[in-house]
Amino acid sequence: MNIGKMMQQAKKMQEDMQKMQAEMAEMEMIGESGGGMVKVTMTGAHQVRRVEIDQSLWDEQDKELIEDLVAAAVNGATQIVETKLKEQQQGMMAGIPLPPGFSL
Repeated sequence: MNIGKMMQQAKKMQEDMQKMQAEMAEMEMIGESGGGMVKVTMTGAHQVRRVEIDQSLWDEQDKELIEDLVAAAVNGATQIVETKLKEQQQGMMAGIPLPPGFSL
């Protein structure tokens, strides 16, 4: 493979990565906790767009429980975003010849 072709592939991969990041930033994923009593909607850019808390949690007036469930839902949403991002990156890298033992 010549250097010119490698540079073209690198440029295309960079463009594809930027496009994927822009698409991910617009996607929304939902993390839940407490059996769906708390839901956090997060974008692929890790921006929290919405937090939904079931009324029954407010009725219990258990501040620590609500805080724990919100934290768990945020962590769940973050995990979903990271998994989706990793899947997208692996899809982009498919078919790119890498040296033996090298992975991204």
